[in-house]
Amino acid sequence: MTYCVGLCLKDGLVFLSDTRTNAGVDQIGTFRKMSIFQNANDRFFAIMSSGNLAITQSVKEILLQGQLFKGKNLWTAKNSYEAATVVGDAIKQVYERDHLALEQSGFEFNCNMIFGGQVKGEKPRLFNIYSAGNFIEATPENCYFQIGESKYGKPILDRVLNFTTPLNLATKCALISMDSTLKSNISVGLPLDMLVYEKNSLKATKLVTLDSANPYFAMIHQLWGEKLREAFNSIAEPSWSGAHKSSDISIPAKKMGAVIINHPPSKAQMAKLRTTCKASKPVKKVASKKAVAKKKA
Repeated sequence: MTYCVGLCLKDGLVFLSDTRTNAGVDQIGTFRKMSIFQNANDRFFAIMSSGNLAITQSVKEILLQGQLFKGKNLWTAKNSYEAATVVGDAIKQVYERDHLALEQSGFEFNCNMIFGGQVKGEKPRLFNIYSAGNFIEATPENCYFQIGESKYGKPILDRVLNFTTPLNLATKCALISMDSTLKSNISVGLPLDMLVYEKNSLKATKLVTLDSANPYFAMIHQLWGEKLREAFNSIAEPSWSGAHKSSDISIPAKKMGAVIINHPPSKAQMAKLRTTCKASKPVKKVASKKAVAKKKA
């Protein structure tokens, strides 16, 4: 499986991806899911992928070859939006080639990508591109995208991240998000590829591949678990007696009453039920001897 997260912030972009792929628990591989396209004169793009590895590799190869779609490729697109349409068109081309064979083999066409970067003269932009080739763009209100195993790493992003978060803090946040995913899902694994893109630089100045020996990531892995346990232990336990108002858990909800507790019926109710059942039981008709004799005759 996969976990990739991309952040679009006031000061730039952050990309983080794992490298584990698997087809069952006994067939695990390591494949890079991040690719970078850089022309220091006027553009910089990064792309991360999840889904069927054969599909995503085909899409990336088409982009690397510079194939033209409606006269454009990643190197000639006028802006990041046009570049995102090029990625979408590459996905559509692979779909036209492979989807029937995949369906006949019982597989879905599964391909999702986080694509972002900057063309000189515009702001950094980030897109989530789907299997159909269509896409959405990050906004200041929704400044990150995840693909793959997203649920484990989402809480920290929602609680900490916003559009004005400095790049260094965002880097820490993304790594904690990844560490939470690694802790809970064995289909996501090290090494990790991380890119921190600074606005208007048009080049990869902060690019690193991390493994368990990386000092900063090892520190995050250890401290995040310790600090979570400290925070958990510092929170008061619930009070069922109401003795402590700040931790009183026994106050019921205003819109709904308590859950109904069902009890076994009383002896009188059971007796009534048996009587009702007997009364409603259909009476079996028995043919008279005359009717039987007449039928035989």
